[in-house]
Amino acid sequence: MARIGIFGAGWVGLVTGACLAELGHEVVVRDVVAEKIVALSLGQVPFHEDGLPELLARNAGRLGFTECAEDLAGCAFLFVCVDTPPTRSGDADLSRVWQVIDELPELGGHPILVMKSTVPVGTGDKVRHGLDERGLAGVGYVSNPEFLAEGTAVGDFMRPDRIAIGAFDQADGDAVAALYSGIASKIVRCDVKSAEMIKLAANAALMTRISFINEIANVCEATGADVVKVAEGVGLDHRLGPYFMRPGLGYGGSCFPKDSLALKQLASNSGYHFQLLAAVIEVNELQKRRVIGKLERELGSLRGKKIALLGLAFKPGTDDMREAPSIVIAARLLAEGAEVRGWDPVADGRTLPGVLIVGSFMEAVSGADAAVIVTEWPELGGLASPEVRAAMANPLIIDGRNLLDPAAVRAAGFRYEGVGRPAEPVRSMESV
Repeated sequence: MARIGIFGAGWVGLVTGACLAELGHEVVVRDVVAEKIVALSLGQVPFHEDGLPELLARNAGRLGFTECAEDLAGCAFLFVCVDTPPTRSGDADLSRVWQVIDELPELGGHPILVMKSTVPVGTGDKVRHGLDERGLAGVGYVSNPEFLAEGTAVGDFMRPDRIAIGAFDQADGDAVAALYSGIASKIVRCDVKSAEMIKLAANAALMTRISFINEIANVCEATGADVVKVAEGVGLDHRLGPYFMRPGLGYGGSCFPKDSLALKQLASNSGYHFQLLAAVIEVNELQKRRVIGKLERELGSLRGKKIALLGLAFKPGTDDMREAPSIVIAARLLAEGAEVRGWDPVADGRTLPGVLIVGSFMEAVSGADAAVIVTEWPELGGLASPEVRAAMANPLIIDGRNLLDPAAVRAAGFRYEGVGRPAEPVRSMESV
């Protein structure tokens, strides 16, 4: 088993480190934030991810945490798991990647730098050149992008669809592949640039499906078709499949928005206008704002209206609010003069200025003129209850995730509007 160093104790770094320890490796995780290292050393996980606290506790004997890069000396593999946020131009900010290169400890033998962070195509060539310039020609380099989804990251690592490994040197790729011994998965071996593109292309394809089904949902609303049935019928086509065919309020989180901008900018920098991806991004931004129009159709002016935002994280199973639809929706509601109350079971909504954060969804809907389901938390499955109906000033539910059954909600005395669903129930063939 190998000794592995991880640069970055964020979401990717911690999940990667914990799972590699689960595979039997000795892992040291380094981060520059002292408070984070202290908390991790005490067994405290700084974010919500199902299964991660238990995994860290179970492998505590093989996991260490440090602020000092020198503590990673002697590691055979050095995984780079740092953020690459977008710059104002849309390019990926690689400053933290270069900080890792600058802070590499004294290294003997032939350690391998493994890039987990999502980086633009061509980054590997630049890092290889940078290593050589710094007198680190003996350090190998492998691109090994992560394909983790928040909320299911531990399972995604241990039971992946594929493992992509791009290397300049075949032996370096072999060594990284051996780290995953015990995981049954297809390993895609390729050059470094192709591995970098696999991650960006996969996310772009998923984003395209999301924006596509949201566009279909909008057409369904205009024509009276039911997008849920449309998506079911389309998803049964073996050429397409049902995945990422659920309409809603658009994508968010730490990966899709920044990766879409990075790929679009990469194409532009290369002299190509990526028209499809530009449209995908535009559709996603507009989708978040359609909630306001639905509320105005039902309530008229939103000035002085009390709106409950139910779910603030960008998806269930995580407390991540980066690029969450709730941010845009809350800002637009406040701009229209509405009073906004927010609830989420795990996300800290105090980052939403002007929104009153409450401790339960019952408190959020009390006296509300409308309740908007922003995140499909399981707790909201019973929203259309007599208690909620009695608590609301106006029994209106805007279901931004099509979580609820429209007929049941209307039967319970609520007005209901989903995404891409008919405003009134469609007569079934049995009633004809």
